[in-house]
Amino acid sequence: MENEKSYSVFAGTQSKYLAEKICKSLGCPLGRMTTQHFADGEFAVSYEETIRGKDIFLVQSTFPSADNIMELLLMIDAAKRASAHYITAVIPYFGWARQDRKDKPRVSIAAKLMADLLSTAGVTRLITMDLHADQIQGFFDVPVDHLYASSVFMDHIKSNFDLQNLIIATPDVGGTKRASSYARHLGVPMVICHKTRLKANEVAEMRLIGKVDGKDVLLIDDIVDTAGTITKAADLMIKEGARSVRALASHAVMSDPATENIEKSSLTEMIFTDSIPYNKKSSKVKVLSVADLFALAIKRVSSHESISSLYTL
Repeated sequence: MENEKSYSVFAGTQSKYLAEKICKSLGCPLGRMTTQHFADGEFAVSYEETIRGKDIFLVQSTFPSADNIMELLLMIDAAKRASAHYITAVIPYFGWARQDRKDKPRVSIAAKLMADLLSTAGVTRLITMDLHADQIQGFFDVPVDHLYASSVFMDHIKSNFDLQNLIIATPDVGGTKRASSYARHLGVPMVICHKTRLKANEVAEMRLIGKVDGKDVLLIDDIVDTAGTITKAADLMIKEGARSVRALASHAVMSDPATENIEKSSLTEMIFTDSIPYNKKSSKVKVLSVADLFALAIKRVSSHESISSLYTL
């Protein structure tokens, strides 16, 4: 009961589904907040209970559209002006993270801009999960707790996969470190797909580095957008003699025609977390919840305890 008085959890419009699960795990009610929409597209947020002197946790993933990040900024600003003691943004999916560097002249670094906007609004801490690039933590001047979905995925893998015949794969070279961590933790081998792109979201060519003949392949990724890369990798694995191919990814961005691509592909199963709501129908998609993971992180942050034990890999 003491914790319930010292902190409160609030949710942005599109992440309320996850915040409700987090609050259920915490054993506390979801804070009351309203978002008023105006005819011209503007909106305003207001807290419907006192937060003066409280530590508050604002749950909102910043997936498209941009309204989600704007709503979070307004939530932070309103909390600051309502004299909240400590404002923690809980962002299960940190959007814009793929723009983390200048990969060609005259482009923005959107991930850094998002960090600056959150800091300027008044956030005092960030809890997030599986950033597209670990170095994005360095864009912030406030503490960042970077959780990993592997703590949820590992239990599922150990319960549902034959580790004796399992091989870990990464659909691109950029995910080698992530896939290598899974392979090392499970004690299984790993292969790599090397891809080249003509343009964003379009794979030109893909080649396999390693052998998968007769193996059950598990593809590891952080984000699935159009599902072009991961389904092409799955088809390649089958072509190279794999017995079966499944995939897991932390964030189900799933832009059209991602669901259709997955349904038509060689994938047996596609596993996501609920960091982003997946509202479409697919017989191949399975969603695991990260609510308990975030609830535990919130509980430990609020009581100034270490969260290092939450990291599986």
